[in-house]
Amino acid sequence: MCECKNTLSDFEKYVICEKGTEPPFNNEYWDNKTPGIYKCRCCGTELFSSEHKFDSGTGWPSFYISIGPVLEQADFTGGMTRIEAMCGNCRGHLGHIFGDGPAPTGIRYCINSASLKFIPKYGDKSGS
Repeated sequence: MCECKNTLSDFEKYVICEKGTEPPFNNEYWDNKTPGIYKCRCCGTELFSSEHKFDSGTGWPSFYISIGPVLEQADFTGGMTRIEAMCGNCRGHLGHIFGDGPAPTGIRYCINSASLKFIPKYGDKSGS
């Protein structure tokens, strides 16, 4: 895992390679409403679409379904039992998966912005 660490900032390495968590409401994409695709920052695999993004009120980008390979793994860190979300291609840490999302899936992919690279649908580079 983390074959791309030489292309990442120190903070991105912390989140993607060391399974860190960025602060809520203080990250690049939590409030992004621009149409587009979210790719894995490490390997470029398309993972999420803005069409499936919703405001979970948590301060992190949240999606109710993925469009690419996302692996699930039990995570027992911090005295909690959670499900870790990892890129299905490079196994980089994305965030966590919860069962409190909206219909039709009931799933909430709670994803760190640092793990993603946003590609706007219409060439808008702002991402906000």
